[in-house]
Amino acid sequence: MVRKLTRILTLVLVVILAVVSAGCAKEKKVTIGIIQYMDHVALDNAREGFINALKDNGYVDGENIVIDYQNAQGDQSNLTTISDRFVSNKVDLVLAIATPAAQSIAGRTKDIPILGTAITDYVSAKLAESNEAPGGNVSGTTDMNPIKEQIDLLVKLVPDAKTVGVLYTSSEDNSILQAALAKEAIENLGLTYTEVTVANSNDVQQATQSIVSKCDAIYIPTDNTFASAMPVVSGITTQSRTPVICGESGMVDNGGLATLGINYYDLGYQTGLMAVKVLKGEAKPATMPIESAKGFDFAINGAIAEEIGLEIPEDLVQYVK
Repeated sequence: MVRKLTRILTLVLVVILAVVSAGCAKEKKVTIGIIQYMDHVALDNAREGFINALKDNGYVDGENIVIDYQNAQGDQSNLTTISDRFVSNKVDLVLAIATPAAQSIAGRTKDIPILGTAITDYVSAKLAESNEAPGGNVSGTTDMNPIKEQIDLLVKLVPDAKTVGVLYTSSEDNSILQAALAKEAIENLGLTYTEVTVANSNDVQQATQSIVSKCDAIYIPTDNTFASAMPVVSGITTQSRTPVICGESGMVDNGGLATLGINYYDLGYQTGLMAVKVLKGEAKPATMPIESAKGFDFAINGAIAEEIGLEIPEDLVQYVK
């Protein structure tokens, strides 16, 4: 009887240990929060690249990690809600896609590691002390464009241009910085600079209609508001036959003329490789330098070029799509 009772107790203990062990294993699953500012091609591609970099390095959503993806749809109050949720849930790492997303989550935690992507300048956005040594809990990749080269591309495609108009969002730190650099590049070429800014997507149509009468060509940096509203911009600029040089290829796909810009999938993938180092305990954001894109790609929208009657130079024809 005693032996039988001992066997029963032993079996019960084994079951309990198995349940506890399974529970502990479950608790060890890493949670990664992704906070994305809004929907548009560049930000979506960056997210996809990040997730694939994790997967390629053995971190698979639903298997050994949990990815909590949240999109703020361009709304500041949504950013706040998502950030508070991630902090409350004590996620292990956050990917912040675009400057407003990073600023929101960074304002609510100094402990959770944060990696950003699709962010132009971490220092001016007050996310890092310097690019070489961020110093806090935020690091990541920058989408700083080759702005001078993009303006050079504009001049090559529109050699008779005398006035260049710049469209951007006045509340986006990344856009303000890029517009200032574009102004310098434009004026250094002896051209006239003019600009119209917007507060939100509701202003895009009026702003575009306003600027086409003042310029020969338009430059739009990697601006989240304009990236999501490129079909609106294109509807106006194709009618006025105004060439639009954009900050990235997703904007070209959605109605811009051309760019020499960042591949956002590759940038997100690069950020994912940084995340792998953090998850493995090999590095911390404080000492991880902000990384730049490894290269830039030409993209030219052939349908738009044809619609506005612009001939593509021979050496750029290979980039028409």
